[in-house]
This record gives sequence, structure tokens and C-alpha cells, in this order.
Amino acid sequence: MRYLAVVASVALLGACSSHQQTEAVVDSQYNYPVTERGHVTDEYFGTVVADPYRWLEDDRSAATENWVKAQNELTFSYLEQIPYRQQIKDRLAELWNYEKLGAPFKEGKYTYFYKNDGLQNQYVVYRTDAEGNTEVFLDPNTFSEDGTTSLASLSFSRDGSLAAYAISEGGSDWRKIIVIDVETKQQLEPTLVDVKFSGISWYGNEGFYYSSYDKPEGSELSAMTDQHKLYYHKLGTAQADDVVVFGGTEAEKHRYVGGSVTSDDRYLIITAAVSTSGNKLFIKDLTKPDSELVTIVDHVDSDTYVLDNRGSTLYLVTNLDAPNKRVVTVDASNPTPENWRDFIAETEHVLSPSTGAGYIYAEYMVDAIAKVEQYSYDGTRVRHIELPGVGSVGGFSGKRSDEVVYYTFTNYSTPGTIYAFDPKSGESSVYAESKAQFDSSAYESKQVFYTSKDGTRVPMIITYKKGIELDGTNPTILYGYGGFNISLMPSFSMSNAMWLELGGVYAVANLRGGGEYGKAWHIAGTQMQKQNVFDDFIAAAEYLIDAGYASNETLAIRGGSNGGLLVGAVMTQRPDLMKVALPAVGVLDMLRYHTFTAGAGWAYDYGTADDSKEMFEYLYGYSPVHNVKPGVAYPATMITTGDHDDRVVPAHSFKFAAELQAKAGGSNPQLIRVEVNAGHGAGTPVSKIIDQAADIYGFTLWNMGVKELPLQ
Repeated sequence: MRYLAVVASVALLGACSSHQQTEAVVDSQYNYPVTERGHVTDEYFGTVVADPYRWLEDDRSAATENWVKAQNELTFSYLEQIPYRQQIKDRLAELWNYEKLGAPFKEGKYTYFYKNDGLQNQYVVYRTDAEGNTEVFLDPNTFSEDGTTSLASLSFSRDGSLAAYAISEGGSDWRKIIVIDVETKQQLEPTLVDVKFSGISWYGNEGFYYSSYDKPEGSELSAMTDQHKLYYHKLGTAQADDVVVFGGTEAEKHRYVGGSVTSDDRYLIITAAVSTSGNKLFIKDLTKPDSELVTIVDHVDSDTYVLDNRGSTLYLVTNLDAPNKRVVTVDASNPTPENWRDFIAETEHVLSPSTGAGYIYAEYMVDAIAKVEQYSYDGTRVRHIELPGVGSVGGFSGKRSDEVVYYTFTNYSTPGTIYAFDPKSGESSVYAESKAQFDSSAYESKQVFYTSKDGTRVPMIITYKKGIELDGTNPTILYGYGGFNISLMPSFSMSNAMWLELGGVYAVANLRGGGEYGKAWHIAGTQMQKQNVFDDFIAAAEYLIDAGYASNETLAIRGGSNGGLLVGAVMTQRPDLMKVALPAVGVLDMLRYHTFTAGAGWAYDYGTADDSKEMFEYLYGYSPVHNVKPGVAYPATMITTGDHDDRVVPAHSFKFAAELQAKAGGSNPQLIRVEVNAGHGAGTPVSKIIDQAADIYGFTLWNMGVKELPLQ
């Protein structure tokens, strides 16, 4: 397979750069633009490590911009040669084009809901009044011409008369907050800017709490952000006058700080963390203007938060002395752990509780499948809630005054259906059935358990068209994540449905590092146990091959963010195992990840190269950027990232692509697709999602030897 060269007129590097070249030099087979190698080195505990592509970390340079342009020219010239690429895109757009609804919620005198007519880039917020009249409240599709400015969050004042909403531009984690009058929809004051990793929590109708960092020097997309602060914004005052409520002291830095007000406006709850796991917890009595901040938990050895309160009684969710989590109660006047009393005790299954309509709903993960129990606030178990099937649920939340709560049920082959649940009778009824044109009855999901390298039993759900032949010829995508205590529960995706319709197999492995079996499962995939995650993924691939779902020539591995690291590590450790690798927005330079944006907060999971000689050597041993070997036949690889990703900066992907193109042997293409004006994923417009999915599936099938569609 040989494809068109990048046009000769494309200059790879900017004239103002020290890496200046007058034209792109290209590889003889895929015409890769030459990426100039610099001479930067770093020394870690006596070991000198070269970083020849350090210059690609400068996201503001003309050199990097031109490199991205040249790479995209090559990638898209390759993709354009795939004869059924447009066919996949057209069919995916056809499948995607149906009305999608969100569950309703009440604020003030209106009922609000999100809706997408089909192919709208962003969901629209509607509202209905007491007489049943419905109108558009906010339409994010009008925020920008190309749909890349999204509605990141929406929060209403206590009586529902005011709303504050955050927008994201180009997928960035940096937000702007706009305050409007609900009746007139008019903006009431200047836009708040430079807000990041923040909720919007109102205190009555007077103002709200939000969080942010000082704007960093240098690039706002890649420079380190290390000191998070909680602010209070009083309506009618300038943002410059907003009070720092917590954080901002040199004595103690916290990378993640959040503040929320209880629904009765009685308490401010503050969480403070130095990493993505573990937090301190504080409470302030807002009924007393000069009240002190009271410490609930003074360490970061647990994840603890306030679920709800009834007067001075706090309901806390914690994994302190309970790896699978429990709910405890305590009086706010003396809230430290020695005074906690079990309300819902820890069980063998991981707990994720929620509240609404005067009850607590205890959702449990049982081998990554949802089970839900209902409790009253006096601790009585009311009932086991019968769900519509085997899958996952979202919702079971609302205001205390609500009479009905809503939840969405879904799995890998069942589009999400919204149910209304009556907490008094325990009855569920369909509120909004999915209008997706997808025949779920033609597909099935099977949960299997396989054995990893060290004997650990790992679950995986495999979804496919009924009647599949287990002859190893099925195009198969194996997806994984394996980190940050995140659990992969069964959920429907129209993009994945398209893959199933094409005759593909879709498998999701619940790897260590996730939260499917509680804190112990998470810890087993962190720091110097990270290899367990890769071994689990490798074992999943071997299971799919041994069982006849796929072969080495029909297997693709896919993952994003931490899952991009997973793919990068596994494809460099076992390049023989799969035909295609699809690392998305991945953490791929494990020696420098902590020097960008809020990356240092990921050290709980990864450790850093500065921690110790042993930690450096461990990271160096699997870091994808540092483990590309000359002459190795790596699988056909298409790296995907966004040029505005300020969570996992695109330099990770740039460096990995440069290494693969410079060193990989064999005949498989090593490409990178950089989405312009896009970030880590949230808020990506539908048009871009469809385009990227079509390119990924086209690339995958073409490299598996599929010459025409349909497959079956």
C-alpha cells in the first residue's frame, strides 16, 4: 500500500524557528515529513535521556504549527484513498440523525431538558412552563459558527430566577462563566474568564462559588497549573474583587479545590486534593458570617465527600477504612472520623450513591454491572430496584422536593432509554424511549472472565452480531482504560453501533487500575504496579484470539487519555499481537507528563521520574515515547489528538508519532490525525465526532485487508 505524498510546497518548519528547513524531506514509502531531531537531553539519577523532539512541546511556535499541517496533509491524503471512507461517514451520519433527549429537571417555575434534533453539533437546552409551553432556553449551536464552542455546565440560583453557565471554546478546559436572568435570558454582568476545573455552586440568589488557577505564564494550553483556588463571586461586583475562600497560600498547595453549598444554603463544603485520588474535606457554617472553617478529614488518604445533609446531620460517602465505599452520618458540630456512624455499610461490591425525591439510591457495581437499592433517610432499606436489564444506569438524582426521579438504562447494544421511577411505589415506567434506528435484537453481549499474567481474574464484555463465526476473521476492536479509579460500565454509543453493523466485534476489558472492584483494584494498577494494566490488556487480546473472535491480523486496540497510554505501551511491548493501534489523546511521555498543565496531579497513579531512581527506571521502561525501537514492525497506527487539548497536551502524541515514523520497520503506516480547534474530547461537535469515527473505522478496516463494504 503506497499513498500520495505531501505536496512539495508544504514547508515543514517555520522560517523564524531554529529548526528551519526550506522544504520537507520525506520517507520513501509513506512520505513521512522529516521531523528534525534536536540535541536536548535530561539526566535522571545518572542516566542521560535524549529528548530529540522537545521542540514539539512549543504549541505556540510556527515550527510546530507547520509540522501539524504537514502531518495532517499526509494523513488525510492516505485516508482519501480508502474507497469506503465516505460510505462509512454517510452511514454513520444517517444512524446519528435521530432525536435525543435528556431527563427533565425542575428549576424555579420551569422544567428544563436537553435535546438534540439529530445532527446538531451541540445539545440545546429547552424549558417548559406550567401551561405546557416549550421554548429554547439556551442554544450552544449559536455560540460559534463551527460548533466548537460548547456548553460546559449550567447552574441555577436557589429560586431558579438566575442561571450561570460555563462555555468551553475549542475544547479547552479553560472556561468562561456567563450569568443571565432566566426570564429575559439577558446577560446581567461581564463574563467571568480564566476559570478551570470548576463547578458553579450558588449561595441563594446572591452569588456563587467557583474554582480556578492563576493564568500561567507562557502557553495557557501547556504551561503548568499548580495552585487551585476557590473563589466567591457576589453578583454585581467585578471578578477582580472576587474573594479567595480557600487556597492560594504557599504554605500548602492544592492542585484541585472545589466548593459546593448544601441545598438548604446552610453549609459550604470544600474539597482539596493534591492528586486525582484522595482529598481533604472541610465545612463552613454559612448561617454564621464569621464562622471558622472546620476540618472533617485532615489528610488525603481517602476519597470522602458530602452526599447530603438533613439539618446538622451530614451524610458522607467515603472509602476511609472501606475500600468499596460506605455512607456514614455525623453531626456537623463534631464531624471528624472518630464520630462517624455507618449508615450504609461497606459490602463486597463498589458503592456509588445518589439522592432524590427524599430517598438515597445505592448503586453497586457487580462485575461492572449495575444493581440499585433504595434507602430512606432513617437508614431503612426500602427495596431492591428492578432494572430493565443487564447494563448500567445513570441518574437516580434530583431535588428533595421532587416526586419522581429519572434514570437512563443502557448497555453496549441497547440505546439509552429514560425511565421515570416512583420512589413510593417502586415502579419504573418508560419516559422517553430511544429513537435510534438500531436493531438491538440482532446483537448480543457476552461477559467473560479471563486470566491475566499473574493469575488475576479479569472481566470483559464482548458485543457482536448474532450468529458470528468464531473463525478468527472478524474485525475486532479491544477497548480499555485501566486507571484513575474509573470504571467502564456498559453503555451504548452510536459510533460503536456502526462498528457492530459493519460486522465488527467490540470488546471492553475491565482492567486493573479502574474502580470496578474498589480501591484495591485501582491500587493494583498504579505506579510500580502499572504493568499489571498492560498485562491485563495483553491477556484480553490473547483471549479474543484464542477464542476465535479475532486473529493477529484482525485485532485493533483502542483507548483514550490514560487509555492512550495503555495502547502506546501495549503496542510497543507486543507489536506482534495486533494489526492496528489507535491511541487517542494519550499520555505517552511518562518522564515529562507532570510538567504540563495539571499533569502533576496524576502522580498518584503514575509516580514521577523525579521521585526516585526506581520510579524513574520503571517509567522509562514502559514510556511509549521512549520505547519505540528501530526496525520493529509496529502495527498500523493512527494517533489522534486535538490541537487545543490542555489536559493531555498534544506534544505527547506529536513525539510518539515522530518516533514511530523515524524508527518503525515493516510496511504498516504510522500516522497522526490532529483535530484542529478541538480539545480532550468534551464538547466536541457532532460533525467532528462523525468525521473522526469514519476515519478511524476506515483506517482500521483497510489495514485489516477489508477491500469493500458491507462486511456481512
